[in-house]
Amino acid sequence: MRFVDTNILLYAISRDPAEQQKAAIASSIIEAGDIGLSVQVLQEFYVQATRPTRDDALTHQQASQLVESFTRFPIQDITQTVMRRALQTRERFEVSYWDAAIIEAARELSCAELLSEDMADAQNYHGVTVINPFNK
Repeated sequence: MRFVDTNILLYAISRDPAEQQKAAIASSIIEAGDIGLSVQVLQEFYVQATRPTRDDALTHQQASQLVESFTRFPIQDITQTVMRRALQTRERFEVSYWDAAIIEAARELSCAELLSEDMADAQNYHGVTVINPFNK
């Protein structure tokens, strides 16, 4: 199972002509079905997908339905364990807390790969390796 960062979900819904190649890659990742997510990723997706300044913003209902559909995948809750480990990862690797929380949610779901465009490609965070699926 591969853990998916928020940007993958956002590209999958993008209608921006400049992002269509990334949208196709993101959609194929989701369609493969071997992904895990976290509550944090779903929250970030909802906020960014409905952002009024987004050219192709979704309505509350559209975004809520998508979030609900994503719950067919394993979802890591925000737990005290994930939070505490994220604090340690943030300090150890000098990444933002939010990135560290995603790394630790991936670890908690036993995902060795974290698909993200926003983190350092090929960086290994003590057993969780970031892969940018758009660098191919």
